[in-house]
Parts: sequence; structure tokens; C-alpha cells
Amino acid sequence: METAKLYEGKAKVVLADREDGFVRMVFKDDATADNGLKRGRIADKGRMNRDISAALFRYLEAHGIPTHYVEAAGEREMRVRRLRMLPLEFVVRNTAAGSLARRLGLPEGQELGRVVVEIYLKNDALGDPLINRDHIRALGLADDGDVDRAIELARRTNDLLRPLLLSCGLRLIDFKLEFGVDAKGEVRLGDEISPDTCRFWDAATGTRLDKDRFRRDMGGVEEAYAEVLRRVDAAVGGAA
Repeated sequence: METAKLYEGKAKVVLADREDGFVRMVFKDDATADNGLKRGRIADKGRMNRDISAALFRYLEAHGIPTHYVEAAGEREMRVRRLRMLPLEFVVRNTAAGSLARRLGLPEGQELGRVVVEIYLKNDALGDPLINRDHIRALGLADDGDVDRAIELARRTNDLLRPLLLSCGLRLIDFKLEFGVDAKGEVRLGDEISPDTCRFWDAATGTRLDKDRFRRDMGGVEEAYAEVLRRVDAAVGGAA
């Protein structure tokens, strides 16, 4: 019997699960950039992103971060708790790069004086615009308490992942997180944590090991994702 498709996005398909309260995420090899204007495929990306995300979710859960992760399944699936997703993206920035560097006129690679958390409206048609707390309240997008909790968890996630990744020679430059609320009202980290949603730079050379290689036509995309997976597996295994 064919499993019902609940949603399909640019990087994942969400399927119904055999058990209420859970869904299955299938990671795709499709790649997009510039709000979907650039499209392509990265060979084996789905499997690698699933494996990287699963390893990091397990590590975060073990260190007190509530996530949607349940288990990896099949070649590129992840079984997760069903969440009511906040229509927001939380971007945590440690170093100037990408849109922040362009907006503020900072050189890419400049360390920020403190960790910056930005909030974007999750809306492809509008280009995922940067918003603030007043916008969220005015539009009724999310409860203040849920947003506060999401920001707290985003900062704690950064505090956990930065030293873990540095231990395997990766600098966590910035990354996007998404959060949702489970059936009990608890805010949980959802979506994925992968080279699609994070900027990973080699700590020694500054080599980019993330989707910027696809965005900027740098080549070596598949090799970069495979290297991140290798290092994350080593780091999480060593930290277990």
C-alpha cells in the first residue's frame, strides 16, 4: 500500500507514518539556491544529509535538546515526531558570511562580537524575509513563549555544536534551525542539520564544506558533503 504524501518541499518529502503522532521524512538529492532560482542535483545528498542530521540530533538529544528525531529508517528516511511547525526560521550566526556580510558590509570570515540570532518568515513567495518580534506579534505568527523557547534552544544548540564540530576540524559559521510544537505543547527542534542548512568551514584552511559550493559553482560539492559526514561520524562517535 502506498504511503500518503503529506508535503513535499525543496529538499524533503514528508510521508504519513504507521503510527499517529509521527511522520517520515525522505531526504532528496535535489538542490536549490537563490530562493529556488538555481536548481540541480547533488549525488547521494539525501542519504548524507539524513545521516549527518541523525547523528547530530542524537547528540543534541543526549545533551538535553528536545528534537523531533526518533530513528533513521531505510536508505534516506528519518522517522520523526509530528510537530506543528512555527512558520519561522532561526538563523544563528557566529561569523560574518552570506547575507549578513552583504547587509552590514562586513568581510566574510570576520568573527562577530557575540552570537547573533536572526528570525526569518518562512515564505518562499516572499523570499523568506528577515523579521522581528513585533512583526511576529502583529501577524500572529507564534506565541511569545514559543519564540522565546526556540531562541533559547537555538543558542544552546550552538553552544553544543560549536565545540563538537571544532573537535573534528569544522568551524560552524552559521546555521538555520526550525522549531515546532508537539502534541504536549513542548517546543522541539525539527527539520534537519546538514550542509544544506549550515555553513561549515575547515578550521585549518577555511575551505567551505557546505552548500555554498553549489550556490557559488565552486565544484567538489559531493566530496564536501561526504567529508562533513565522515568528520561528524567521528566526532559524535568520539563524544558518545
